[in-house]
Amino acid sequence: MAFVKYSLIRLALFVPLFALFVFLQLGWLLAVICAGLISFAISYLFFQKQRDAATASLHARFSGRAKPLRTAGEVADAEAEDRLTDAHPDVTVRNEIPKSDTPNSETRNGNPRNQEA
Repeated sequence: MAFVKYSLIRLALFVPLFALFVFLQLGWLLAVICAGLISFAISYLFFQKQRDAATASLHARFSGRAKPLRTAGEVADAEAEDRLTDAHPDVTVRNEIPKSDTPNSETRNGNPRNQEA
């Protein structure tokens, strides 16, 4: 949330400056460059606390220690799986793909059979 707040502050600085420079007929490219530089300078000088909070939130999100974001469907599936495994403790859930599904090996009666020509 801190990143969004800081971004909105910077956008609120950029838009009026851009409109002012377009009104002064500096041209679109020069208006973008001037508004960007001035809004950057103002936000860098006067919004350090918000910038530091935004940086900390980004660091926490991308450092690998953050809680993963999941969709509502994934959360519902995980909760249903948790309820089922709690209700039936003798059932194990395996998510890996068995190696016997490879095309070059078959298993019959527990014994692997090679198909060599």
